[in-house]
Amino acid sequence: MTTTMADIIYDKSPALEIPGFTAYQGWPQVIDQLLRAIESTHEKPPVVVVDCYCGVLDEELLGELSRGLRPDTVIKMADLMRSEREIEQMIRPYLGDDPVFGRISGIEMKDYFDPAKLSRARDVLRNGSDSLIMIYGPGAGLITDTCGVFIYADMPRWEIQQRSRQGLISNLGCTNFGESPGIQYKRGYFIDWRVCDRHKFDQFERANFFLDTTIPRVPKMVSGSAMRTALRLAASRPFRVVPFFDPAPWGGKWMMEHFDLDRAAPNYGWGFDCVPEENSLQFKFGDVRIEIPANNLVQRHPRQLLGESVFARFGAEFPIRFDMLDTIAGGNLSLQVHPLTGYIQRHFGMQYTQDESYYILDALPEACVYLGLEQGVCPAAFRDELLRAQQGGIPPSVNRYVACWPARRHDHFLIPAGTCHCSGAGAMVLEISATPYIFTFKLWDWGRNGLDGKPRPVHLQRGFDNIQWDRDQPWTRRNLINRITRLGSGSGWQEELTGLHDLEFIETRRHWFTNIVPHHTEGTVNVLNLVQGDAVVVESPVDEFPPMIIHYAETFIVPASVGPYTIRPMAPDPQKPYATIKAAVRHSRQPPTSGLNSVGI
Repeated sequence: MTTTMADIIYDKSPALEIPGFTAYQGWPQVIDQLLRAIESTHEKPPVVVVDCYCGVLDEELLGELSRGLRPDTVIKMADLMRSEREIEQMIRPYLGDDPVFGRISGIEMKDYFDPAKLSRARDVLRNGSDSLIMIYGPGAGLITDTCGVFIYADMPRWEIQQRSRQGLISNLGCTNFGESPGIQYKRGYFIDWRVCDRHKFDQFERANFFLDTTIPRVPKMVSGSAMRTALRLAASRPFRVVPFFDPAPWGGKWMMEHFDLDRAAPNYGWGFDCVPEENSLQFKFGDVRIEIPANNLVQRHPRQLLGESVFARFGAEFPIRFDMLDTIAGGNLSLQVHPLTGYIQRHFGMQYTQDESYYILDALPEACVYLGLEQGVCPAAFRDELLRAQQGGIPPSVNRYVACWPARRHDHFLIPAGTCHCSGAGAMVLEISATPYIFTFKLWDWGRNGLDGKPRPVHLQRGFDNIQWDRDQPWTRRNLINRITRLGSGSGWQEELTGLHDLEFIETRRHWFTNIVPHHTEGTVNVLNLVQGDAVVVESPVDEFPPMIIHYAETFIVPASVGPYTIRPMAPDPQKPYATIKAAVRHSRQPPTSGLNSVGI
């Protein structure tokens, strides 16, 4: 490897500073502010609505609010829901029997509740005395259009997953505490999170306060106006989401060493540093950091963040994903294929598929990438070998069927949907892809179990329904490996088009530089990673946002609304070029690719 931990500073807790507002931390401060707000409303009866995302710890949140606010009446939304049996019948068509995949649901929050119970709860408000009434739980905003104080308790999806693994939470509308994290995740991905997101953004303008309980026993709260201002600000300047890291059956040690991660973990296979559906955003209000789902920004300001053309195509969804796959001192990823667009639309209700690419951040000499098929592959023979291996027989001769390519630092392997692939051991991959990130059909997992000791699901039939058999070794070499076209250049910088393939909607450009590089969003969101060099400064040429420091391997997002920006080396050296890789949704026209295999300045 060419880098060491001493060379790198990686910020694992980035935050945007929001001036002019105060946030509150700890239950005493939170309760004090809420009591002040209740007193100032003069509402009769006084009503506090505490609407929640799924995954909050009810025992703490409801308990502390009840003790601190002392309501005379508490209406719990969980008591107003339909029976678990009715809810299971409602969601069954979206879940199916597959352990991993379901279908994106269009269920609304109101569908979880018994109309008669909701009506009786509204009667309580109409007939209430002068004593405080608190409405608590997901969907609380459905009870009344007006209230004295409206609190929204949000929850990032990564923290939901951690709580699920610990058996602390259940899915929406049921009591499945302790059910396998995989089943809870599936139900969250296809149903709960969609339901809660729709409801949250229907209620977003109403919130007087946003409550962050990501860290148990350390609540943090900020006013609704402060949060809405923070999101507007984030949509106008470069920012980073809060990365998170997870072990994997094939995971390595590169991120553990370079990013100073927990040495007690078995490994780290995944690093997620730009998946706004699951990553968080942190805002600093004075000394208090408030953590919220990054998806709040996507939903609140999609045009400013994504750009008009991207919003017109994808709606309020962030279509670009950057993550890291570490197999250095680890093993091969699973051999896999991603669904074609028509397949993912028909079977899972997704509008676009998981095209992707592997950009090699670092590599050992023996590192490789499996990509495309060998010439003359017989699909039936390949399938038979995989099926026998899956049933406990002899491992398949993968190299007989799948092409294997050496992987070097700064190589870029393009992986349009339908292409067999996997990163081999010894590589540190920056994966640049479209966002539908769970739709991977494993063909072979090298005979190993997951971290839970159980075999990971293999989807052989789904995989073979999507493999494109004409993508053999010659086609792959011509179309998918280091497709470099040199574009513009200037004083101390050079720009290259590195992909992606014409079948993929993302375009990637690499800049090599020893001096300031001018960039422009061109009306579409940009996602970048510093793939070479210690640190750079991202600046506005017209002072529209404060300078931002980016370190090696950090991913950052530049909203479409930013327009012009520059990137300059922190410590310029004519002999040591820096490099960034930038992804954007490609415009309808792009320069043709030439197939040059050169890298470097």
